[in-house]
Amino acid sequence: MRLAVYAGTFDPVTAGHLSVIERAARLFDRLLVVVAKNPGKEPLFCAEERVEMLGEVTKRWPNVESTSTEGFVVDLARERGARYLVRGVRGATDVEGEISLANVNHALAPDIETVFIPAHPGLSEVSSSRLKELASQGVDVSRYCPPEVLARLERRFAVQSLKGNDVLGV
Repeated sequence: MRLAVYAGTFDPVTAGHLSVIERAARLFDRLLVVVAKNPGKEPLFCAEERVEMLGEVTKRWPNVESTSTEGFVVDLARERGARYLVRGVRGATDVEGEISLANVNHALAPDIETVFIPAHPGLSEVSSSRLKELASQGVDVSRYCPPEVLARLERRFAVQSLKGNDVLGV
């Protein structure tokens, strides 16, 4: 059985992420999508919410499941018996960083191979950071994320807006 791990912060999951998941789900018998904690990022959604969102938007693929980790992704992959790490790439600017990460992962776990999968061409400009930035400004981002994620973004930014008004006394 070919098990692969696709890890990222997924804060939140985008249409670009889903295009990588869709392609990886066809390539591997099982795909474990992992919300990895990145100490350099301040997430909008907690890890549990991100795993829940991933579960909602990947249920159409029976061979895909989601979890989270605070440790090294290669350690989780090894524990689960995965032989492959999936890395999504949006374009040339992603490749250099992804190759560097693949080299580090290979040094930590030479028995686990990294497979690069490009997002669908029309989604190469989509990132979670850009998605959150646009959504926070009220821009329609429905093209860049699934409806379940869009609803959560709208609720989150509506709550933040209300809290901001309370602070200002409005």
